[in-house]
Amino acid sequence: MGTFLYRSAPAFWNQYFREMARPITPSPHNPHPNLWPDKGLHATWLGHSTVLLKIDGLTILTDPVFSDRVGLGFGPLTLGLKRLVAPAARETALPLVDLILISHAHMDHFDLPSLRSLEDQGTTVITASRTADLLRRHKYRKVHELGWGEQARVGCATVRAFEVNHWGARVRTDTFRGFNGYVIETDQRRVIFGGDTAFTNSFRQVRTSRRADLAIMPIGAYNPWIRYHCNPEQAWSMAEQANAEFVLPVHHQTFQLSREPYREPIERMMDAAGSHPDRVCVHEIGQEFHI
Repeated sequence: MGTFLYRSAPAFWNQYFREMARPITPSPHNPHPNLWPDKGLHATWLGHSTVLLKIDGLTILTDPVFSDRVGLGFGPLTLGLKRLVAPAARETALPLVDLILISHAHMDHFDLPSLRSLEDQGTTVITASRTADLLRRHKYRKVHELGWGEQARVGCATVRAFEVNHWGARVRTDTFRGFNGYVIETDQRRVIFGGDTAFTNSFRQVRTSRRADLAIMPIGAYNPWIRYHCNPEQAWSMAEQANAEFVLPVHHQTFQLSREPYREPIERMMDAAGSHPDRVCVHEIGQEFHI
């Protein structure tokens, strides 16, 4: 049986065993979200695609992944990729999360142990269509499934799902699952969460005369997966299409998902920003951003 499993995916198993002895590096920065005021827009990148936001007092967590490994769970064992860098803050150290926003069901975005640790009757979840069956829905205040163009109201915010260029299957057989980007709007603020996406013109469709304060954009895992993940230049272009003032790059520095060097995504992102490097508001895990 072991020989069969190895032969079915030798690259995965080689990486799995190579990573066993590798330690997880501490986060380079430690944020302090409990000190954030209720007014304004505040954000910190906790790692991978996990961003903690506070928008006019509403606390939002995107694609929460706090586990040391992501993948298939077999009791206490998880067969999957190991983190390179620890989360900047553990879920137990966060303020109460009003809204969990999940882009799609891939295991590095829809991590069941992390989501179960965040279950609370004060927390609402918004997720992609045909993915809520993975959750223990009764453990949350409410769970909304959104398809493209659909929206839900949570506290002071309206959240609308839009089409991105990716796919939603968690395993080979569940190709029916949806995948989303999101626009979050309050009276004062507008934030775009790009989820996971290859290049697409869909970000033009969320552009309005009202500029987005922040676009959370994926920039890693493009080599060789450019058909499924945008590169930094494409991420910058899509943020520009959406008329975003600041860009918070995610989906890099956390898991070895592809072949590009560790620092290449953020370096290319800074080059793409050209004469506006200050618009790339976070460069490393744990850094904070405030308006």
